[in-house]
Amino acid sequence: MSATTVEKPTAAKKPPVPMNGVDTPKLFATIAAVADQRSLAQFRFRADGEWISGTHMRSTMSGFYGAGGDMQRKAPHSADADHPEVLCGMDHGPTPVEFLLHGLAACITAGIANIASARGITLHSVDCSVEGDIDLQGILGLSDEVRNGFGDIRARFHVKGDACEETLRKVVAQAVARSAVLDVLRNGVPVSIQTEC
Repeated sequence: MSATTVEKPTAAKKPPVPMNGVDTPKLFATIAAVADQRSLAQFRFRADGEWISGTHMRSTMSGFYGAGGDMQRKAPHSADADHPEVLCGMDHGPTPVEFLLHGLAACITAGIANIASARGITLHSVDCSVEGDIDLQGILGLSDEVRNGFGDIRARFHVKGDACEETLRKVVAQAVARSAVLDVLRNGVPVSIQTEC
């Protein structure tokens, strides 16, 4: 290289900064740590439940296994489930199938926030509506030809941010593609049930 040739400086990549309530530096550090040591990706989540009365029950989520060891939450989280009065409950909480809809909404919404933050997009709002259709003939034992669960689920996301519509649609598409809850719904998962009396 001659003395008169000057190399153009390469633009330094900006370090990630927290945005949208997401600790983006921690997100990238987690991705890097798991990429370096794949065993850290193995998690096991738990919920412990107890019957209260009628169709009312309460689940508590206090700990889980992840990142190579057992973890305790800062404080246990609990969620009550029940049925509305028209379905013989006392309406002390959402129905179990409504929790499923909430899980889907929460999973995709969290993905949108993480992905937008990783891409440097400031979100202004993320709103969603998730609904599912169920025919109660199955769970009421009136028909063996009607499934017990939802026959159809529809979700709609309305996202506003400092990026163009096409970019925001790509963020949502990536969140949908990486949703753990949607994966379980679309692909199923083995479930084993044990009874102790």
